[in-house]
Amino acid sequence: MTDTLRVATRGSALAMAQTRVVADAIAKAAGAPVEIVPITTHGDTSRESLSTLGGTGVFANALREALMAGEADLIVHSLKDLPTAGFPGLTIGAVPRRADARDTLVARDGLGLGTLPPDSRVGTGSPRRMAQLRAARGDLEVVDIRGNVDTRLARLDADADDRLDAVVLAAAGLGRLGRRDVATEFLELSAWPTAPGQGALAIEVREGAEKGHTALAKALTSVNHVTSRAIVRAERAVLAGLEAGCAAPIGATAEIADGLFFLTATVYSLDGTRTLTASHAATPDSMAAPALAEAADEVAQRVVDELLERGAADLAPVGGTA
Repeated sequence: MTDTLRVATRGSALAMAQTRVVADAIAKAAGAPVEIVPITTHGDTSRESLSTLGGTGVFANALREALMAGEADLIVHSLKDLPTAGFPGLTIGAVPRRADARDTLVARDGLGLGTLPPDSRVGTGSPRRMAQLRAARGDLEVVDIRGNVDTRLARLDADADDRLDAVVLAAAGLGRLGRRDVATEFLELSAWPTAPGQGALAIEVREGAEKGHTALAKALTSVNHVTSRAIVRAERAVLAGLEAGCAAPIGATAEIADGLFFLTATVYSLDGTRTLTASHAATPDSMAAPALAEAADEVAQRVVDELLERGAADLAPVGGTA
C-alpha cells in the first residue's frame, strides 16, 4: 500500500464525476493524497445490449481484477451494477450517502410520460425500464439503446431514423453530471420502483486492507452512511434471493421511517403485461448498523418468499443468474 490512495473507476464521464466526489471525501478523511485510476471495462466498449452482455458484472469485473492485481487500493462502483455475489478476496468497505434513487424522463418539447403522443420512441438500455414503459404505455415504441448520458441525450436531436422522442435516465447520474435540469419528469418511486441500489455507490477494497492502514480505515468509516448501506442491502437481497442479475426486470425500494424498515419489490414480465409486487416491514432493535442489517435481511427474505410463492419465477428470468 502506497502513501497515496489509488481509487480505480470506470473511465466514463459519469463514473469519473462520482468518483471525484468520493475521492475528495476520502482525501479529507484520510489526510492523504488520492489518485484516480480510470479502468476501461468490456461494458464501456461494447455496443451490445445490456441483456445480451449478461448485465451482471459487465462493468465490475475489470475493476475488481485491477484491485486484486494491486493496481488500486479501492474501487468505486455504481452499486446497481455490482453483482450480489461476493468476489473472493474483496469486500464492500463503505457505502456513501445515497443520492436520488428515482428515474427521470427526458423528453422533447418538455413532455412527460403521460403526455407523450402515441407511437413515441422512448430509449433505454434497461430491461426493467423497458418493462415499466410497456406496462405504463403500451402504445409507445421502446428502443434498446446503449451509450453514455451525452450519447443518449443526443438521440433526441438526431436524424429522423435515429431520433428518439424521450429517454429514461437515472436522476442520480444527471445530478452528478450537473444535468438535472434536462429532466422533464421525475418518476416517483411509489409507481416506478428503480433498480436495487440505484443512486448509491459502493467502495470495494481487498479483505483486511484497512488493518494496519489507519488512513484507509479512517476514510472508509468517514464516508460510510449506515442508513444508506442498510437500505441498499435490503434491496439487493431481493435480487440475491430471487437469483436474478442486475439487468433483471425487478424494481425495489426500501426506506426507514418512524422506526420501521419498509421494503417493496416488483417483478415485471419482459413485455410489461404482468407484474407482481410484495411489501413488508420489519422493526429494527435500534438504528445501529448490526440491527439495521438484521432487519434488512429479515424484510428482504419475507418479500422474496412472497414473490416466489406467487409465481415470480414464471414471470421473469430469475433463478441461477445472480
